Formats: sequence, C-alpha cells, structure tokens
Amino acid sequence: MTPARLAAGRVLMAVARDEATLASQLDDARTGLDDRRDRALAGELAAGTLRWQKALDAWISHAAQRAASSLDLPILITLRLAAYQIHHLDRVPVHAVVNESVDLVRELGAPRAAGLVNAVARRLAREATESHLPRRPAPDAERAAQLSYLSTTLSHPAWLVGRWLDRYGVEATETWCRFNNRPPDVTIRSIGRLTYAELTSQLSAAEIPWKTAPFVDDAVRLPPGALGRLSAALTAEIYVQDEGAQIIARLANAAPGERVLDACAAPGGKTLVMAADMTRDDHQPGTLLVAADRRPARVALLSTIVARAHHPAVVVALDAAASLPFGPVFDCVLLDAPCSGLGTLRRDPDLKWIRQASDLPGFAAAATRMLAVAADAVRPGGRLVYATCSSEPDENTAVVDTFLAARPDFARLPASAPRPHVSPSLLDAHGAVITSPPVHGLDAYFGVVLVRRPAA
Repeated sequence: MTPARLAAGRVLMAVARDEATLASQLDDARTGLDDRRDRALAGELAAGTLRWQKALDAWISHAAQRAASSLDLPILITLRLAAYQIHHLDRVPVHAVVNESVDLVRELGAPRAAGLVNAVARRLAREATESHLPRRPAPDAERAAQLSYLSTTLSHPAWLVGRWLDRYGVEATETWCRFNNRPPDVTIRSIGRLTYAELTSQLSAAEIPWKTAPFVDDAVRLPPGALGRLSAALTAEIYVQDEGAQIIARLANAAPGERVLDACAAPGGKTLVMAADMTRDDHQPGTLLVAADRRPARVALLSTIVARAHHPAVVVALDAAASLPFGPVFDCVLLDAPCSGLGTLRRDPDLKWIRQASDLPGFAAAATRMLAVAADAVRPGGRLVYATCSSEPDENTAVVDTFLAARPDFARLPASAPRPHVSPSLLDAHGAVITSPPVHGLDAYFGVVLVRRPAA
C-alpha cells in the first residue's frame, strides 16, 4: 500500500463524512508524507476523484450491478479511487490499482469487503475502454439530455448546471464544466520582500516554468504541481492566491494616505494586495489598513500572514455580521462575504457535492446583513466594495440590489468611472467585476464598488 493512496483514501473518507474540507484534510495528510511525490500524488488522487465523482459512481454502479450509493462508505471510496486511476491516470498499471484497492479497503475499515472490491475493480479495468456515460447531445437536444450529459458525464450537480444552462446556454456550460474538471494553474505573488523581477528571476533560475498572470501585472502563474518543486526559501517569499481574488483586491483601489478596512480578511491574501498598493510610494501620513476576522483560528492565520509579509496592517478580531466598533471613518471598506464558493469548484471540488440550491438564500441573507453593517463604517464619499467567489446571482447582484433599495445613501460607482487596476474586459455593463471561466479562464468572482453619497 503506497502512502499516497492511503492518505488520499483517508482524506476522501473525512470529506464524505463532512468532517472537514478537502483543503484542510490535504494539509493535514501532507504533513505525514515525507516524499514530495507522495504529497503531490495524494493531492491529485483526492482532488481528481472529487472532480469526477458523479461519473465515477456511474461506472461503479455498472460494474457492481448495484447503485454506488448503496455501498458502504469505505467500499465506495476505495472504488472511486480505483475508477479514477483506471480512467484518468493511465501511468498507473491496472494490476497495481486492483491490488492496492484490496489493501486500501482493509485499511479503511472494511476487511470483509476485499473480495467485492477485487471483483468490481477488475471489471472496471476490463471495461475501461467502454463508455456507460451519457454521450454529448446535439445542440438542439432536449434539456433533459443536455442535463444528463453535463451532470453525469461531466460530473456536476444537476441543480447547478441547470442554472448555468438557463443563463448561458449549453456550449458555455460545457466549457465551464470542463474548466472545473481540469487541475488548476497556481497563481502566486511575492509577499512583499521580493520585487516581481526578483521573483521571476528566481523562478527561472530554479527552472520552474512561469508566465505573467494575464489580469494582474505583479502576479505569476505556475503550472499544476509546480509548487512542490520550489525551494523552502523561495516558498517562504510567496503567497498562493487565485487571480480572481487578486482582481477583487485591486478593485478596492486602496491608495497611500487612505484608511481601509478589510472586514472579512482571513486568510489574508487580499490584505497583502491592498497593503502593497497602499505602501507602493513613500509612507504618507494617515495610511491605515485594518484587517479583521471573527473566528480565533482565522485571526491567528491572518496575523501570521501579515507578520510574514512585514506589512503594517493592524489585525483585529471583529464580527462583521454583528456590529463594528467604528464610526464612518474609512475611505474604503472591502467586504469579501462568506458565500457558497460555487465559483471556485476547480480548486474546491468537494463543494460540488456539499452545496445545495437551498443553501443560497441563507448565504444571501447573511451577506445582506454584513453589507449593512460594513456600510456604516464608510465615510461620506468613501467606497464599499462587496465581493464573493460565487457564480450565482442570488449572492451577487440580488444582494446588491436589496442593499441599495434599503440604503439610498449609497450608489454603484458609475460604469464610466475609472477602475485603474482592473481590465475593462472583466466589467459588466454596470461596472461590476464578473470573472467567467468560459470567457476569461478564471474562477468565477463577483465584485462591485458602491459609493457613499457625500453628506448634504
């Protein structure tokens, strides 16, 4: 039994039991793997299995001649890993997949299922070239056929792809699903001690392929798996942050001399971007960046990130859903609201199977309350930036519309107003940032600038 496969199996068991997220479980699992190749393989197996889970279950159901959902969890997890390796990792010998699957189901607590796993895994291997999944329908096919293909063959929740299908059409939805099923590039930036030129020079010296991020001029894209090849010294100088999140931080247009509040700041990536923007010139009197979060563990993480970067941000524990101990004193407040995360399924594939349509009203209501609280800390003439990493309008434009109806002292920043750090190609007709997987090749983020009207 290879350590990587055992680690992946345990990670998937914990995620399926809703004990933790994929990201946190992988972080824990990797600490027990000394070889970077094992760490990389464990991550690939766990994330890939979750990306393709619905298609894998269809294969398993056919091979087992019973619904995959009827199998005990250790058996199902073992067979999902086997099916993923057989169908998506052709570098892994099939006999090794079968043998290790038998060992794995024993390690996961179901030793009596070894015979069943052996038989089903062998059948999966024998039928690897056969397709038991819905084929791509014609463009004019009935909606039911399109949904079956998108949800089963491309492994996405039917309720979610149904929403995308209605808004964007079948071709864009298919592109989005395929985007989510590919391992993502890694976007990094300096935490502040290296210039962009110094960072890229060190990457080149280490023979790490890189390219400039297309929408953020001081960020760098690396191919999947490249992080494991970085030296410890270089790893300490970088911060991993999706490009869409950096775009949202740049939308705030934080500047030297301003007072800025990052109201839901953990883990700290947007704080670092705004801190760099606020200190890019000589220090100006009055410059203040406050980074806040609610939970103690998140505040501790935020403090660690800010300390690593040596940025002069003030870290505080605050609950932006309740009240803030500030008057209307900030030039800019960024509220990156807790949300469904449905825009980041490429990076967080476990969310595909956790989120439900019934969750969206709760997220929207919470965001609306937080937006009202954050607004009271914005000075007249100041900016309130509302953002999510959700693809769904319920959490985005609907929340903004509800807020503006209740707060006539705020208005959207006009679409014609300059947004100096944001590409016009990312803006909709109302001036909001909407990043699109099919259009921009980015995870789906939403951000809008709201301006508090000057006092009469």
